[in-house]
Amino acid sequence: MAFEGLSSKLQGIANKFKGKARITESDLKEMLREVKLALLEADVNYKIVKEFIGTIQEKALGQDVLKSLTPGQQVIKIVKDELVELLGGTDSKINISPNPPTIIMMVGLQGSGKTTTSGKLANILRKQGKKPLLVACDVYRPAAIKQLQVVGAQLNIPVYAEENSKDVVRISRNAIEEAYKKLNDVIIIDTAGRLQIDEVLMNELKDLKTAVKPHEILLVIDSMTGQEAVNVAESFKDTVGIDGIILTKLDGDTRGGAALSVKKVTGRPIKYIATGEKMNDIEEFHPDRMAQRILGMGDVLSIIEKAEEAISEEEAEKLEAQLRKNRFDLDDYLMQLKQIKKMGSFSSILKMIPGLGSKMKDIKVDDKEFIRIESMIYSMTKEERRNPKIINGQRRLRIAKGSGTTVEQLNKFMKSFEMTQKMMKEMKSEKGMKNIMKNLKGIDKDAFNDLKF
Repeated sequence: MAFEGLSSKLQGIANKFKGKARITESDLKEMLREVKLALLEADVNYKIVKEFIGTIQEKALGQDVLKSLTPGQQVIKIVKDELVELLGGTDSKINISPNPPTIIMMVGLQGSGKTTTSGKLANILRKQGKKPLLVACDVYRPAAIKQLQVVGAQLNIPVYAEENSKDVVRISRNAIEEAYKKLNDVIIIDTAGRLQIDEVLMNELKDLKTAVKPHEILLVIDSMTGQEAVNVAESFKDTVGIDGIILTKLDGDTRGGAALSVKKVTGRPIKYIATGEKMNDIEEFHPDRMAQRILGMGDVLSIIEKAEEAISEEEAEKLEAQLRKNRFDLDDYLMQLKQIKKMGSFSSILKMIPGLGSKMKDIKVDDKEFIRIESMIYSMTKEERRNPKIINGQRRLRIAKGSGTTVEQLNKFMKSFEMTQKMMKEMKSEKGMKNIMKNLKGIDKDAFNDLKF
């Protein structure tokens, strides 16, 4: 996972110093040296690291931190605040035109995930009430148009393509006319990439930019390419011009240096991050939340937003009704499981919980376990799901065989379910799921920004 190595090191440094009742100037230098090494190992640009460390040292020594009652915590807070600034300082959203359609041009090298990301972006904008149209302008890569059409069909989002034309300017202009006719208020143009930056690629993008006058040019960068990602970003910014960046493959085995360097080097904000292969695996980039994740402070706001998106009030009311009848059966459990899956991988959710980040690094959470549990439940009869107590030894043999699991695995799950059942029954009455969801949706998210570390 992105930042895992950096996060682990910084959390170790933070834990070492934040509990100290007294920190000397020598302690501070040692800490900053360790932070510097951690950032360099994460592939952060050397000049940025030098400036970052210098700023922290200046602020730490200039605020009488060493004489305060909680000097360690104050130093960590300074590190966190500077990390937020390094990542962009404030949130940066898509520039939506007051006169639709908003035209978004996606650029980047081949292999960065540009086509898939175009679909993901269309999906997230649709959830915000927009009516997007995807435009296939990668006319060189074999099957690129087909790939975008498959993505569009998967999301039920229209794709405009002209398979026999290589004129991307004409294709884009025709797509804009189509958008006016079909009342699409967002146009996302998936452009061609190359294995490396070349003059032909840049000239084509400049011609397209001149012709369609996009409101946003978003550069898609593969975060696993490390410092090369920064070089790519600089080249696109200088030659074509970009308004923002989308980092992809942040779920991969990457050191994360690109994310920590690219904003500072280019002066352009990271607007979205893609964290997996599913079409829902994209989220708006929040510098403060990412800094908190890296330092192991959790990301409560993102958990709240994922829960709001995954759990409908209708489903919450249905579950509450079951609880009021003193019932929580395996069908209810299955529904809860599906809701959790909508929120993303279980391990990624756990890492957003404050205090669990460092504890999770050595714990392997197998998301395939969800699939096994679903198989077990689907192998049960309706009667068994409604009344699990009737599942005797013979039935367990049948269920295990039908789900491709062992009786031992089934027994382990059933024991876990019984514990969940007891917990859910305790949540009935005034603390029903409906009330929990109402409280969740009523949380003032801005209030979290005022919390001190």
